[in-house]
Amino acid sequence: MAMKHYFRHKLQNLIVVSKVITIHYFEFDKNFRAEEESHDFWELVYADRESIVCTADDVEIPLSEGEMLFHKPGTRHALFANGRKAPNMCIVSFECKSEAMRFFEDRRLRPDKSFVRFLYNIVEEGKRTFDIPFSSPECRRMRLLDKPTLGGEQLIKNYLELLLINLMRSLTETPRGNETFLHESELGNKPVGEVLRILNEHVEENLSVDEICTAVGYSRAYVFREFKATTGKSVMAYYASLKIERAKQLLREGELSVRQIAERLQFDTPNYFSKTFKRHTGHTPTAYQKRVFTNAKRP
Repeated sequence: MAMKHYFRHKLQNLIVVSKVITIHYFEFDKNFRAEEESHDFWELVYADRESIVCTADDVEIPLSEGEMLFHKPGTRHALFANGRKAPNMCIVSFECKSEAMRFFEDRRLRPDKSFVRFLYNIVEEGKRTFDIPFSSPECRRMRLLDKPTLGGEQLIKNYLELLLINLMRSLTETPRGNETFLHESELGNKPVGEVLRILNEHVEENLSVDEICTAVGYSRAYVFREFKATTGKSVMAYYASLKIERAKQLLREGELSVRQIAERLQFDTPNYFSKTFKRHTGHTPTAYQKRVFTNAKRP
């Protein structure tokens, strides 16, 4: 039998990330201020919760929640909190020599939520691959864990390249050309988006399951099934995690006591709040607050 000949198409790479320098998810206090620095690699800054002010070659750039900024190699840059709200920031620095990266030079944008999941994936793989200090901007070298997760380094590279390529597509192609990248939770055919909105808007209250289901107009069983399938958590477990994230922010702002935060977030007792907080974070509220203020860099 004669062997058939097939043409082997050599795949072209638009963006190739060759090295990763740092991967951080920072939980800063409201008065955090970083010293100015400059380096010969790219830095991606994403404001995950609340806003922050970045500088780039002496120009101040306010970065609102949900916005992303790229610092090209050689840019003198810094960042600082606004003194009112404690921000959560994701910062990834990496080396990429691809010509296409010129597209991101000093670019500020608001990525679609479906693209931000790549950034979260990078952070999670980073935690399972490297020993990353908690909220420490002083880290200059990430050391591999003794037993890193299988393929973690490659997934970090792949997720970062996917993020960059999808961002380029979203800003250069027509909306019709990007429809396949919408996550199902963004399509509007499920109550999940509405439930998430309600939970976020009422995080400092004490909503019941029945109140949530009534507000979205769906049955309890349907809401439970769709929410768990989309988020991986039950409605109330997700609600609890939102409350803990809000508690972490309030602790970093340092204006309320643990008791006051427990009351504000509708926990039955300060003791129950502390136990819940430790179950979610691995630390008591007081220990978490101490870590934040110990690691935060001040002028």
